[in-house]
Amino acid sequence: MVERLTIDHVGQLGDGVGFADGQTLYVPYALGGEIVEVAPVPGHHPDRRRLIGVERASPERIAPFCQHFGTCGGCAIQHWEVERYRAWKRQLVVETLAHAKIACDVHPLIDAHGLGRRRITLHGRMGTHDVLKVGFSAANSHDIVPIDRCPILDPGLSGALDAAWAIAEPLKPTGKPLDIQFTATDGGLDVDVRGSGPLPSAMIATLSRVAEQHGLARLTRHGELVLMRTPPTIEIGTAQVTLPPGAFLQATVAGEQALAALVSEHCQRAKHIAELFCGVGPFALRLAAKSRIAAFDSDAGAVGALQKAATSTSGLKPIKAETRDLFRRPLMPQELRDYDAVVFDPPRQGAQAQASQLATSKIPVVVAVSCNVATFARDARVLIDGGYKIEGVTPVDQFRHTPHVELVARF
Repeated sequence: MVERLTIDHVGQLGDGVGFADGQTLYVPYALGGEIVEVAPVPGHHPDRRRLIGVERASPERIAPFCQHFGTCGGCAIQHWEVERYRAWKRQLVVETLAHAKIACDVHPLIDAHGLGRRRITLHGRMGTHDVLKVGFSAANSHDIVPIDRCPILDPGLSGALDAAWAIAEPLKPTGKPLDIQFTATDGGLDVDVRGSGPLPSAMIATLSRVAEQHGLARLTRHGELVLMRTPPTIEIGTAQVTLPPGAFLQATVAGEQALAALVSEHCQRAKHIAELFCGVGPFALRLAAKSRIAAFDSDAGAVGALQKAATSTSGLKPIKAETRDLFRRPLMPQELRDYDAVVFDPPRQGAQAQASQLATSKIPVVVAVSCNVATFARDARVLIDGGYKIEGVTPVDQFRHTPHVELVARF
């Protein structure tokens, strides 16, 4: 059944929001002020609608630049004029903080897309009639959209799509869904394959040949080495870091640089800094140019890579990296006494337990980095209720064309 709907505004997930018969309806790829034709989406929540056509387009609508936009689930917004999109993205932060009753300046949005995404996960699935599909997930679906190119990727990922097909093809007999993670490194593509289960030696040999043929820096399966042609390294500050398999990195090089610059600015007077949820050291290895660092993370591989890079880089102040689960064992106030600044950059779920301990500490400066405004607001409220004052928030857009936004704040 086709319905006619007027879109009121763009919501927090990038969908057009309209109202009909007392119900709030969500329409992907629609903009505020538009009159659209929509239809229910079978098998989805009753408030979801599919865009059939645009009867009256917004003057802010522009042509998307990717042929897969609207079917691939990677991008939510390519159809909105850039300045209006940027204003909306900043406003996501403003509204979330206001809802949490946090009053502070929200600075202009920093665009940090740079050359594009340097890490992606491609999916390999068997479709109907045993036809292999390799690509990204469809919007709001587990279906796979086979793609031949993706214009938002860093040039360092060129060759990733061809390599993903070449890896998935010999693994078809396993019959299992594959997730193939690619990271662009200075040594070439670093690839980790997940979902295949244990493989016979003949299959491992086949994958090794694929890695050679496609010039991969390294190929691992569930973190276990299949073949390494050259170490997958990236540059962080003056250090060279050899990545552990499947390592987490900021999505873009420009995003990492923008976040690190803000963190460094907020910590410029600190002589001894604790970095919590440090990963492979995107902040620690830069901050160590001027300050002593104690770095903590639950990922032993990341901690090891950070410590090795710190030890082999001259000109840095001492860095001591330690494996520690900060969700179960947050640093306590007495452990924080020796530091004059703390930087914490938790995963999307935030760091409520650690924020509670920071709130009762005497740390002069706390710098929070977050990829989730809602959990940031929750943790920030804990710090504020403990006596800290938030000095301002800077949103950073490294996930351009999506509703995801990073931010950095100083307390």
